[in-house]
Amino acid sequence: MTEHPAKRVDGKIAVITGGAQGMGAAHARLLAEHGARVVIADLDDGAGEVLAKELGADALFVHLDVTDPDQWKSLVQETEAHFGTIDVLINNAGILLHNDTLETDTLAQYRKVIDVNQVGTFLGIQAVVPGMKQNGGGSIVNISSTAGVVAFTDNFAYTASKWAVRGMTKAAALELAAHKIRVNAILPGEVNTRMIADLNLDVTATPLGRFGEPAEIAYLALYLASDESSYTTGADHVIDGGYTLP
Repeated sequence: MTEHPAKRVDGKIAVITGGAQGMGAAHARLLAEHGARVVIADLDDGAGEVLAKELGADALFVHLDVTDPDQWKSLVQETEAHFGTIDVLINNAGILLHNDTLETDTLAQYRKVIDVNQVGTFLGIQAVVPGMKQNGGGSIVNISSTAGVVAFTDNFAYTASKWAVRGMTKAAALELAAHKIRVNAILPGEVNTRMIADLNLDVTATPLGRFGEPAEIAYLALYLASDESSYTTGADHVIDGGYTLP
């Protein structure tokens, strides 16, 4: 068996949206540990600056509203000026609403979820592709969800957005393959983050009998960001403790 190099993304420049906390922060820490220069993109300036300081000179915090194309343009420019061309994008930023149902959602509520989870992912891909093409390739990792495989009660807009992320991933992978840009999706199950802390989820519904930890998802993101996954594109990578097995 071929051993993995000690630093699996050494020298790569990676942007992580929603990178200031939760799964995003786990991605940033692990990629930095494995040699990447990381851009932590988030609305939370305080948490983002603290994490960037923790990670040192090879980390940069950039304020980003993923729904704003002008802010994406500025992020790419700032990243290129500070580090160079982006090699990896992890579209991790996402939101969900409580009591998110077909009959109760207002149009504004529905659009808010779609704008962050789906449109934000679209804008991120669109923003980094020109540089990746010029650079001869790259890896884009979109965070979907098991809600992109099965429907969940009280998660109507969230479910719609996460199915859309899967479709966008496959369409982008097909369109960008000729440019050696790989696009894959990660579909996490119930992960121990602030987002799900007050949802009263039933962990016994997961065959492994526990929530996932952000670091466990980060190792999959690391694999997809690295050259180890060079023959992988357009794929759904489910990591859910067996939740979607039944």
